Amino acid sequence: MPLELGVWRIDGGLTSLTATGLDQEARLEDLLDRDITIANPGWMVIGRQVVTSFGPRIDLLAIDGVGDLVLLELKRDQTPREVIAQVLEYGSWVVKLRAEDIAQIYRRYAESYHPERGQESFDQAFCKRFSVAEVPEDLNQAHELVVVASQFDAASERIVQYLADEHEVGINAIFFRVFKDGDREYLARVWLRDPSEVDIEKSTAPKGDWNGEFYASYKGTDRDWEEARKYGFIGGGGGRFYSQTLSMLNPGDRVWVNVPGTGFVGVGRVVERVVPVEQFMVTGPSGQSIPITEIPGLMVARTTKSTEDAEKAEYLVRVKWDTTVPESQAIKERGFFGNQNTIAKPKADNWRHTVERLKSRFGIAD
Repeated sequence: MPLELGVWRIDGGLTSLTATGLDQEARLEDLLDRDITIANPGWMVIGRQVVTSFGPRIDLLAIDGVGDLVLLELKRDQTPREVIAQVLEYGSWVVKLRAEDIAQIYRRYAESYHPERGQESFDQAFCKRFSVAEVPEDLNQAHELVVVASQFDAASERIVQYLADEHEVGINAIFFRVFKDGDREYLARVWLRDPSEVDIEKSTAPKGDWNGEFYASYKGTDRDWEEARKYGFIGGGGGRFYSQTLSMLNPGDRVWVNVPGTGFVGVGRVVERVVPVEQFMVTGPSGQSIPITEIPGLMVARTTKSTEDAEKAEYLVRVKWDTTVPESQAIKERGFFGNQNTIAKPKADNWRHTVERLKSRFGIAD
């Protein structure tokens, strides 16, 4: 059924706020260009009004932390069905983009819309945005199609779900509604499908059954892999997008840890389910059990606690490591699986290939 979002003001009574569409689609395009994290905190805009080889322009082109592209098309004056057809056509063009094409698209975008960035290259912008030392070798291994609209009809929702469920197309829809309260305006967002599930499904590689092996991405300015190795944990935070998938892990699950842009650094078994960082207990200097946040000097101890902000807090999962290596010895090969979600259950063939290669490289027998 079509999604509908309502907002009520509850101070001084219960008052429903008036919902409207944006007065002009260009305004929403400007907002997304200014701060794409209102759609997804794991994206970076690399193109706007991108001219395709067959003429029409893609409203916005973004990239995620593992180098996969995201095509965003605003509904504008099209019917939802028309815009779905258009994003599929755009997808047939985006899938062929090479690294040099992506760099040129970013250069034209920066010159036209952000001259304040000077001569900043795509590589420089990517590394700064995602806090990595280098751009992934294999860009555009997969892509995602996103329809941006203020509303959707039931038939269009069925089409999106059909393409995703039956044909494994990485497609989604995101709805923005404006609510007015006097002179104030509020922008609300809701996804048609869970974006973390779409991110896992979007790979263009052949897919099969999940092999039972979990993938973990461990990176961030407030995270140190050496701390995770020593105290036995993986984690995520800074927003629900980064922390919610940790709840997928249960004791006994095996998880392979990748530092995006660097390589795979460890494998281990989950010991305990996810907890807020301040509830993660470790052995202190005197041999007593204390929260990890009380260990002096740790980067993870300085992250946001759930008592301060549950939405943006850091959450940890205890892991008993089978084997680990420092980041300087990370294992990285062309064709390895990568994903920006903190935890994933990949079905792509290249994940099975990645696990088999890692077993060999790490000396894991089974």
